[in-house]
Amino acid sequence: MSRLQLYSMATPNGQKASIALEEMELPYDAHTINIGKGEQFSEEFLKINPNSKIPALVDPSGPDGNPLAIMESGAILIYLAEKSGKFLSQDPRLRSETLQWLFFQVGSVGPMFGQFGHFTRYAPEKVPYAIERYTKETKRLLGVLDKHLHGRSYLVGNEYSIADMATAPWVACLSEFYQASGVLELSTYKNVQQWSERVLLRPKTARGRKVCAIS
Repeated sequence: MSRLQLYSMATPNGQKASIALEEMELPYDAHTINIGKGEQFSEEFLKINPNSKIPALVDPSGPDGNPLAIMESGAILIYLAEKSGKFLSQDPRLRSETLQWLFFQVGSVGPMFGQFGHFTRYAPEKVPYAIERYTKETKRLLGVLDKHLHGRSYLVGNEYSIADMATAPWVACLSEFYQASGVLELSTYKNVQQWSERVLLRPKTARGRKVCAIS
């Protein structure tokens, strides 16, 4: 099997792909793209991902035997799950539920948590409307997750899946990167906290989170 080529950085989105590669035990080489230095806009990277975002993946031996470049973290997770036959159930109902929660992360959790972090910590000026809007939406999404995780070990079927791989890094970033525990009262979302700890303690997931880290 040809070694997959990962182009990434250890942000919540970047960690999703490296966690999957570690958990699925697929051979790969990691190439750090330092977005703080604008390396995602280089001509070389644009050939892999025209949208200048990490992560990106190249499979030298794609489905037709030719190299395949893949952008968008959700698409990468699905591709890797199908390639490895792991973490995406073949049961039609469970597969559908997994994809639903994956797209919940891609379409809601990632964008809203990201905007929350930007406006509460990184924006050059405080914008009260934006802070209120994204804090409220982040709390709502945490509530959705907390209710869904009641009595569950993982997001779908009580088995670890690509939906968990996609969502856990974003939940972790609320306290680790955005230092938002006090603002969001994260301890009140007990099911989310227990699930997050369960996921992040997995050795391969923990290892995946460190890939392409910038010291």
